[in-house]
Amino acid sequence: MRDFSQSLPMSLLRAREGVMRHFRPSLRSHDLTEQQWRILRALAASGEIEITELARIAFLLGPSLSRILRDLEQRKLIARHLLKSDLRRNIVSITAKGLKLIEVVAPSSEAIYGEMTKRFGAQKLAELQAMLHELEVCLHAMPTEDGDDADPQADNSPA
Repeated sequence: MRDFSQSLPMSLLRAREGVMRHFRPSLRSHDLTEQQWRILRALAASGEIEITELARIAFLLGPSLSRILRDLEQRKLIARHLLKSDLRRNIVSITAKGLKLIEVVAPSSEAIYGEMTKRFGAQKLAELQAMLHELEVCLHAMPTEDGDDADPQADNSPA
C-alpha cells in the first residue's frame, strides 16, 4: 500500500485546503460559507436551475443543499419556486441582492486568484486545471469496485 501522505485523495485534500484557506477569511467577512458561495456562484452562472441539477453541479448532497438554500432564501440571496408545468420540480435562482453580494466579494476573490497565479504561474495553473479535468473524465469512466456509481456528477444526482 502506498504511503498515506502520498495517496491521491490526501494530495488533493491538501491542495484544496491550501487554496481554500486563502478564500475563507473573505467569505467569512461577508457571512458566507464555502458551500453558500459555491451555490451563489453556480446560480449566477446558470440562472434559474432545478434543485437536483444545482446539487449536482455544486457537489452537495440533498440534505445539506436544502439547509443551505433555506439560509440563503431567508437572507433573500436566492428565490425558490415550483415549476408551473411540473409541481414536483423545485426551481431556484439568484436574486438581485445575491448578485450584488457576488459583485462585492468578487474583487477580493479575484485578487486572491491573481496572487495564486502570480506565485504558481499562469501556465502551470492552466496545465494543472487541464490535468485535473482529464483525471476527472478518466475516473468518471472507470467502474467502481462495488458497481455503484457514486460519482456526484452522474445522472443519479442527490434529491
